[in-house]
Amino acid sequence: MSRQPTFWHVRGRRMPPMQTLRALITSAALVSAVAACSNSAPPGPTSAQPASAAPPGIVYEAHMAAGGKPPEGGVLVEPQSDAAGSKTGESLFLAMNCDGCHGAGAVGWIAPSLADGRWRYGGSDQEIFSSIYYGRPKGMPAFGGMLGPKGVWSVVSYLKSIQVPANEATESWQSGQ
Repeated sequence: MSRQPTFWHVRGRRMPPMQTLRALITSAALVSAVAACSNSAPPGPTSAQPASAAPPGIVYEAHMAAGGKPPEGGVLVEPQSDAAGSKTGESLFLAMNCDGCHGAGAVGWIAPSLADGRWRYGGSDQEIFSSIYYGRPKGMPAFGGMLGPKGVWSVVSYLKSIQVPANEATESWQSGQ
């Protein structure tokens, strides 16, 4: 005598045997997984980063872009700095709330002084540009996406125009200097 498959009765309806139910659930899960994979967007540039944008020049774990706009990579071409550029840079320094961390006059507050002539990541115009444009670890956001190269060069011009005090009351962050 052959054994008849056992059916479940739920609310008066006959349900398929457990083996058939498991097979149906497994098949549905597999079809869903394949459909989800085929509907996902292919890897590539997102709307936040255009296809023509080069990757940022400085990349680290805690990279932050001001305003959520990552800066484009490129070659540093320094324009001639003048008094008008320095004045524009000072206005941008205040408008972008740089003084909120670096203090009024860039003398330092919760972020380092930018007026004492000592630079953690280098004090050349190109190095200062890189720090502002791409940002730095532990709190300095990348402002290149918000200001663009011309705006960043204006801020660099302003920072370089600040007179370094003759008698700085603090010590260098590096020993031996």
